[in-house]
Amino acid sequence: MLQSKLIGDTKKEWPNEASVISHGILLKGGYIKQMASGIYTLLPLGKRVISKIEKIIREEMENIDAQEILMPLVATKKLWDMSGRYESVGSELLRFKDRNNTDMVLSMTHEEATVFSLLNEASSYQKYPFAVYQIQTKFRDEARPRAGLIRVREFTMKDAYSFHTSKDCLDETYEKYYQAYNNIFKRVGIPEVIAVASDTGMMGGSGAHEFMLLCDSRRR
Repeated sequence: MLQSKLIGDTKKEWPNEASVISHGILLKGGYIKQMASGIYTLLPLGKRVISKIEKIIREEMENIDAQEILMPLVATKKLWDMSGRYESVGSELLRFKDRNNTDMVLSMTHEEATVFSLLNEASSYQKYPFAVYQIQTKFRDEARPRAGLIRVREFTMKDAYSFHTSKDCLDETYEKYYQAYNNIFKRVGIPEVIAVASDTGMMGGSGAHEFMLLCDSRRR
């Protein structure tokens, strides 16, 4: 495609709404356009970047035998009741009723959907361990969206889920994912990412890590 035909013009002036440097670069470079608070359209350049990152992620997941699936963004209240999270999660979980007056949610994560989708799919112990992942849209009704794509309401998440017959097996798989994520960051050009121990979040668990990029986020 000719650059003269490209949708998403660059801007000469620094955008006033940019709260951090990365946000300003994305707006100024014509990568994204804000549609609402915490909701952005990926313009052609932004979509090309995301597609390249997703390609790297898929390759690294395949290297550790994770299988790609795609689950619905919309789920029923009944599904979230199974874990108790329909009541325990606050207003960041967007709840609504469909035309049949059925209580529904826009998924902010897919633990419940994964268990439901794969229940009884592993018909033999020989299939264990196995893991699935997806690259899917999520919605979290964030109270204070900020910093461009850093803290948004609608976003694309790569999430993975593994199934095991023992804790030792789980620990071994965790290490494989830990290394896979390090590989992803190196391949996309940010090897200076560091992993720190973190809270396990609303689902609980015995351990977790967050990957953080040390960078200058000062406003211009």
